[in-house]
Amino acid sequence: MARERTFADKFFLFLKGLSMGAANKVPGVSGGMVSFVLGFYEEMIYSFKKINFKAFKLLFNGRFKSFYYYTNAPFLVLVFSGSMFSYFSVSLVLDYLIDNYELYVWSTFFGMIIGSIYYISKDFNDWNTKNTVSMIAGAIIGISISFMSPAKENDNLWFVFFCGIIGVSGMTLPGLSGSFILILMGNYVLLLVDSVAMLFKTLTEIFTGDFSFMDSQERINYLKIIGTFTLGSAFGLVTTSHILGWVLKRWHQIVTAVIIGFIAGSLGIVWPWKKEIYKIVDNQIMLDSNGDKIIQNFERYFPNFSSLETWVAILFVFVGIALILVLDKFGKERKEYIDE
Repeated sequence: MARERTFADKFFLFLKGLSMGAANKVPGVSGGMVSFVLGFYEEMIYSFKKINFKAFKLLFNGRFKSFYYYTNAPFLVLVFSGSMFSYFSVSLVLDYLIDNYELYVWSTFFGMIIGSIYYISKDFNDWNTKNTVSMIAGAIIGISISFMSPAKENDNLWFVFFCGIIGVSGMTLPGLSGSFILILMGNYVLLLVDSVAMLFKTLTEIFTGDFSFMDSQERINYLKIIGTFTLGSAFGLVTTSHILGWVLKRWHQIVTAVIIGFIAGSLGIVWPWKKEIYKIVDNQIMLDSNGDKIIQNFERYFPNFSSLETWVAILFVFVGIALILVLDKFGKERKEYIDE
């Protein structure tokens, strides 16, 4: 059952959704990690778990109010309203900052992840052999993912549907970036840049009464791709939430240890000192539909400590750590959502 929230609770929950949405868009940063640190991860997982046969039965029987509260819709609406709004606000600011102050942005994220590891670990006091091994395994998997080579782009709809299932992992698995996974699967540009751009263009044309896109096979293909990806994401969100809700109840400590490992492993992905490796075909750098160079991977290197820029970046690492510690200090209470 959904719990009552004050107006202030709702406002801050919207802001948390805003933060999660912005994080999901950045390759290497996990929206799930944001939800975990900000204290609404378990409620989100258990809310998705409520999207089940009983929920659809309530919906089809016209018991809309019961459906609304059974699925904890007040919570989900606030979180996802914030996430969607961030795409047109915070995400645009992030895009600008990454374009102009890339090193400092990645340094801040790096610091925030270090702070997050502390934030989560300080309440975890059960470091027995099993949990320690689970944490190490999570870290190894996270680091291994960060050094994988990307696959080629694939617009087969079954593969796109699978990308939706895997790509949504950034929301359900803290430390695992869905955007970065899509880069590794070769479909980041296709699904999160080109298809989204085509969808936006199509919606704009529809609102102006222009339906000429229906004569364009290319446009129809992009709409099929974004629709299939959305279905895959929805399916993955519900199914993985059911699985995670089940394992959290039975092996809560082990799952938390693995999550801490995942988050630690993601430090390899957001390492600030790196340069982009662009996709090249026939000796030409490929561009996406927005005219931006397509990033295929990153080449990491150690910083030059004789450079002032390096020390400013290190300062931003501490700024990132401080942001998380401020969250801790000023009472961002982590509450477990009890599924009854």
